This record gives sequence, C-alpha cells and structure tokens, in this order.
Amino acid sequence: MTAVKINLGPMLNAYPDSLGGTLSDAVAFLQEKEVKGAFSSFYILPSLFNTDLDRGFSVIDYGINGVIAKEEDLEALQSMGIDLKLDFILNHLSVQSPQFQDLVEKGDASAYKDFFIDWNKFWEGCGDLDEEGVLVPRQEYIKDMFFRKPGLPVLVVEFADGTKRPYWNTFYQQVDVDENGKKHYLGQMDLNIKSPLVLDFYQQTLKALAGYGAKIVRLDAFAYAPKEVGAKNFLNDPGTWDFLQQITDMAQPYGVALLPEIHASYEEGTYKIIAQKGYMVYDFFLPGLVLDAFEQKSGEKLAAWANEILQSGMKTVNMLGCHDGIPVLDLKGLLPEERIQSLIDTLVKRGGFVKDLHGAKNVYYQVNATYYSALGEDDRRMLLARALQLFMPGKPQVWYLDLFAGKNDYAAMERAGAGGHKEINRTNLSKEAMAAALEKPVVQRQLELLKLRADCPVFQEGAAITVKAEGSILTMAWEKGGQIAALKADLADASFTLTVVDEATGKEVYSMKQ
Repeated sequence: MTAVKINLGPMLNAYPDSLGGTLSDAVAFLQEKEVKGAFSSFYILPSLFNTDLDRGFSVIDYGINGVIAKEEDLEALQSMGIDLKLDFILNHLSVQSPQFQDLVEKGDASAYKDFFIDWNKFWEGCGDLDEEGVLVPRQEYIKDMFFRKPGLPVLVVEFADGTKRPYWNTFYQQVDVDENGKKHYLGQMDLNIKSPLVLDFYQQTLKALAGYGAKIVRLDAFAYAPKEVGAKNFLNDPGTWDFLQQITDMAQPYGVALLPEIHASYEEGTYKIIAQKGYMVYDFFLPGLVLDAFEQKSGEKLAAWANEILQSGMKTVNMLGCHDGIPVLDLKGLLPEERIQSLIDTLVKRGGFVKDLHGAKNVYYQVNATYYSALGEDDRRMLLARALQLFMPGKPQVWYLDLFAGKNDYAAMERAGAGGHKEINRTNLSKEAMAAALEKPVVQRQLELLKLRADCPVFQEGAAITVKAEGSILTMAWEKGGQIAALKADLADASFTLTVVDEATGKEVYSMKQ
C-alpha cells in the first residue's frame, strides 16, 4: 500500500465515555495542565458511533452517537493537534442497521437483499435443512472451517411477512421476546463483500472516518469477511489479501493508514505477511513479553522481538493494556509453551480470568485483567513497563486505565453477568476519580514520560534504535538530531535510569531514575 506518514507520538485509547462520561469530558481531560502535550493521537473506540451491542462493535451506522459525543468534540481534538484512530468493522453491521431493517421489512423487494449473507443461499446444494429450516453443510464443506462460537454461525430472523431466514452471524447475537411474543433481535450480521452496495458502503465509511479526523483506521474483523464454500473462512488465502487490497485502494484518496487487526500466534507468521504488504502491524506480542520479562527477570525475549522489528523495518502500533484481554495466544512460538502457561497461571493468581479460544477448553486466547493488576499492582513495575513501551520501536498506544494504574473491577464483571469478563478492565472513571488519580506519583511520572516521548526530537521516524539484553539488565537507546535518549533497566527490581543527552555538549537535558 502507499505509505502514509504517521506521527510516532503517544496515542490515548479509551471509549468516548471512559473519562468523565462524555467525549467532551475526555477533551477537557486532555486540556488539563497535567496532561496537555502527553498525547498526539486518540484511539476512540466505536461506541463513538451509533451502536447497540458488544460495547460499540455492532454498528448501526457511522454517525456520531449524540448521547456521549458531538462533532464539535472531534473538531476540538483536531484544533489541539490530536489526530484520531477509528475503527472500521469490515465484517458486519447491526441487525438494527437501516440496511438490515429494510431487508426484514421488504424481503426480496429490498435493495439490500444481497447486502448480507443468506446462509441457506450461500450453502445451497451443500447440505440438508434441519427442523428450523437452516441448511446444515455436509462435513466435507466445513471440516476446515474456523468457528468463532459453538454451533453454526447463524441468526434466524423473522421477516415482516412471517417467513424466517437464517443469516450469517459470526459474532454476537441476542434474541429477546416481549410480553406479546414478538421477537426483538440484536446481532452483528456478516456483510456480503461481493455486493456492489457493500463496496459502496465501505467507500462512504472510509470517507466519513477521514472526515472525523482519522489518520489511522483499524480494520476490525477483516479476516472473517471473505468467504468461500469449503474454505476456512478466516484469513482465506488469497481472498483475504485481495480484499485488503480493495480496501486499501478505497482508502488511498483519504490519506489514512490502515491497521489490520488480527490475533494469530507468532509461529503462524501472519504479522510478517501484513508487514511485507506494507501495512502497520498491531504489536500484540509486547504486552505478554513485558510481563514475561518481569517474571523471568530477563529481557532476552523482549530484546529479540524489538530487534526483529528494527531489522525488518516493520511499522508497529504497540500497547500494554487495551479494551480486550492481554493477548497470550499470540505468544505461541515466541515464548516456550511452559513459560506461556506459567505466565497465565501468574496472571490468574493476580485476579485475571482466562478467555479460552472460541469456547474451547485448554486452548488459551487472552487473560482479562487490567495491566496494573497483571503486574501485581506494583507502581515500580507499572512505571518501568511504560518506559519500556515508550522506548520500543513504533507508535505507543496507552489504555486509559493503565495510565491511572487501574485495578481489576470485579464489581463491573458481576454487573455484566455471564460473559462479562472483559468489563474487568473497562471501568468508566468519574471526574472525581480522575482528579484523585492525577495526584498519584505513578500517574504523574507516566505523564512525564509520555510528554517526553511526544516532545523530545530524538523520538522521531528515522532514529537509530538499539536494544540489548544481558541477564536482568535491558538497555534501549534512540539517537537522532544530535540527541541520545537511553534507558537502562534492571528487570529484577524494576529500577531504571533514563537520560537524554545532547551529543555535541555531552550535557544531560533530561533524566528520570527509579
């Protein structure tokens, strides 16, 4: 793809209502004297749009959700010099979307009759109908298929004329029945990427996101979108890459960089394919590697990954925590199996919850926990983890709860009920809680480091970066524009020294020690 220049400054990551209750409150937070200048980008999660399920990832339309955000908020961010990263959920739209509602109302007379994937039509001739009228494909056609949840990925929907049809539904669904026996549907309905109307919808959405101020568009669930009879229907090859090129061609006029989002083990090498095709890579390896480095008191694996990024020229967006769990599936092939399991056991002892892969037992995927709790709620480790992230190559993304040293929220999990484990790391903070947290040294010092990363001339594209590990000692350095920024950390006790030195004079222009 054509390269789009992205600033390497820190990027805040939050829901629009995470910091005070509305996006206006988040904008005000970014303007506080303690915070101003720490972030040059903001990844706002998709409840920014009109959505109805999965905390924003079931989009009704890409208009702004007026309850918690206004377009003036986005304009305010642009005026502050803060660009955006926004989600584009390629695989699906909500049942409540205008397109699906038109289909339910008009049936085959709808202009959107081919906008979504009629399950029975897709698999016609490949199986037999069950008692609910759902075509069950013969094993030969689905033996290699990747299932995101138990059972067939369908939602049977009743149309206005009383007929029922199953539609492809890879992710979440919810069916409620009112007192009159009428069914009400929620669900993320898969899009038919072979429909010209879907392709036009993609084009218009990319235009809208760029108009909001997006410089990075995260392509959520892109690997599920291309589908073929008999294929795995997750990361189909070459279908996935052909599809990604289509989206790239659409995005080019709007000057946005695309960040394909996918969880896959290191040993599969999917991240390499994405990088070789010129896309940014979401560094899902870093969170686990930093945790492992502390537990093993060794920076060897972390340094090896940093040097692989540098040697390959890979462009990354990295993180510690995020709205999902701490990735562990991704570490397969990067860490020995026994070390991954040991890390999982440690995180569980610290209050985390293991999310297994698509409901399968003993096939780990993520651990749901705040990063601060995963670190043992240790301020020294939290500050060093942030310093390590900021010295890694790539663009650092900062989950808001990590910044505030947020602890596991078990009450939120209980309120969410079954399947609500992700809420452990999604606490919405009140203005009072934020003000109190800004008094904490671990928060203040993180902000100090973030401002350094945002302002210091050495942290720029083209810097010479070196990373070395020897026992528990890890050293990282950036050199550019007559300055050297160096971090020397001891993973055994979380002590570190960070300095920025003017090369010409040898004068130290910044230092932090722990």
